[in-house]
Amino acid sequence: MLRGLYNRTMQLADHPRAMWALAMIAFIESSVFPIPPDVLMIPMILARPSRAFAIAAVALVASVLGGMLGYAIGYFAYEQIGQPILASMGKAEAMEAFNTRFNDFGFWAVLTAGMTPFPYKVITIMSGWTAMPLPTFIATSILARGLRFFIVAALLWKFGAPIRDFIERRLGLMFILFVIMLLGGFYVVKYL
Repeated sequence: MLRGLYNRTMQLADHPRAMWALAMIAFIESSVFPIPPDVLMIPMILARPSRAFAIAAVALVASVLGGMLGYAIGYFAYEQIGQPILASMGKAEAMEAFNTRFNDFGFWAVLTAGMTPFPYKVITIMSGWTAMPLPTFIATSILARGLRFFIVAALLWKFGAPIRDFIERRLGLMFILFVIMLLGGFYVVKYL
């Protein structure tokens, strides 16, 4: 099933309305779709390097808007369904403690998920579920998704097809290492 979705997404890169397809995929990937927009974005940029940054901008805007849909799903589904069930089980206080812990580190969760291969949709829904402040969620989403899409666009614009293998296979790992080093740096500054 995933292979079929992947192949269909790749076919969209050659379509005259590929930019609209990218926007749609970036939007729904942020809340429900399993295939990341990079799968369509990479061949689009390779086909038209002069439009690399416009393509990244479309992916960014659509992804953040889709992330807001994921936030709404988490926010409204929890309020209507999850909270009453947990309250009836006597677990409302435990969920409040979890929400506080998540939101204390929510900036990092959104930043990490937005830049790495970790499913962004999980964090968008969790952010709404825990009622993370919406401005924090939006700003962090813009930062994370912007870094991810514009770094990919810049690499493809500068190096073209030879960098494609690196991006598809190793860029997620590079982002994970970057986040670990960033967190390590903050730890060193705070505790040493």
